[in-house]
Amino acid sequence: MPSDAMLYQAAALCLTYPDEDLVARLPLLREAAPQLRAFTDHAALTPPEELAAHYAQVFGFGGRRSLYLSRWHDGDTRRRGMCLARFADVYRRHGLECGGGELPDFLPAVLEFTARTGDSTLLTEHRDGLEGLRVRLTDCGTPYAGVLDAVCAALPTAHTGDHP
Repeated sequence: MPSDAMLYQAAALCLTYPDEDLVARLPLLREAAPQLRAFTDHAALTPPEELAAHYAQVFGFGGRRSLYLSRWHDGDTRRRGMCLARFADVYRRHGLECGGGELPDFLPAVLEFTARTGDSTLLTEHRDGLEGLRVRLTDCGTPYAGVLDAVCAALPTAHTGDHP
């Protein structure tokens, strides 16, 4: 797996709700994606219940730090449905389905898709939303900001062309 793919996969795991599986994988994530060490070290030293409470506080309902990329562009408008359909269509074109009960624009799902396929189109098309999320995470002082810093730094610098 290329290093960007490893980073995207590791970031996807770091941005999901922290459970025992994440805690068990922290040493592997630390080695696989050195860019995420600040977060993985923090998560390794934080009691699991505190880590879970922090995740809920940071990413809870309210949308100010939403992990759903279409919310950054479309909010809760009707256009969001079309955007979600586009995410699902891109997944299908690669022979994948969004599973796990999450919407297809859930950032960890998009990161996993990018890691598996090498197609960063969905991330680059939503770069403004990613940057907005990164800034808000930085402003609130959460270690999750470092995960977004690494993801944004790994993205191609420019998107060419229109939506495929």
